Amino acid sequence: MADATIELLKAQLRQLRLPTIGREFEKLARDAAASNQTFAQFLLRLTELELATGAANAVASWIKDAGFPVEKDFDTYDFTVMPQLSKPKILELARGEWIAQKSNCCFVGSHGTGKTHISIALGLAACCAGLRVRFFTAAELVSRLEKEQKQDTPDRFLTQLDRAHLLICDELGYVTMSRGGVELLFRVFGDRYERGSILVTSNLPFSEWGQIFLGPARIDRRFT
Repeated sequence: MADATIELLKAQLRQLRLPTIGREFEKLARDAAASNQTFAQFLLRLTELELATGAANAVASWIKDAGFPVEKDFDTYDFTVMPQLSKPKILELARGEWIAQKSNCCFVGSHGTGKTHISIALGLAACCAGLRVRFFTAAELVSRLEKEQKQDTPDRFLTQLDRAHLLICDELGYVTMSRGGVELLFRVFGDRYERGSILVTSNLPFSEWGQIFLGPARIDRRFT
């Protein structure tokens, strides 16, 4: 293939936003010629690579947008730390059916039991399934809500949260919050009820959540 033709093809592929094909078509063309592939087989391989790269890039973008403090999966979680924790149930949650049903989930336990690790792993699994996730500690979320309220832009941020299929609120109860902050957080929880899933982790027994909220929090499921 003449150099001028190759450069023109690359330019047009950039315009069409097909970067993977632009990078790989020369190598795959040589491979196709060497193995006597048909043109359709060659074209199929090119489009498969483009689609796979696009899907991988989308997942990477969703993971970045989620705001995880670190990336942790279930392969690195030691289930022996919490023998009473049902591994099959956790792996069932990783399939994300509860998120599709707009249900909620809560992990309650003392410090060092891996609640944050599990919540991140569930969030990563959701991202890999094509779902939008946002991760905050409770203190971070309240701070952001208060900041947006002071700037008179709370609705913009609430709309961003509303787009997430799963909102993870980590470490609820670890830090004392102002009454105004608690009210903002409760508004977020209330607005998402039956409209989007929430995953909450807390060191407080469920019976003590009245110390945080003025009213009862609506949590559909509890896994301890």
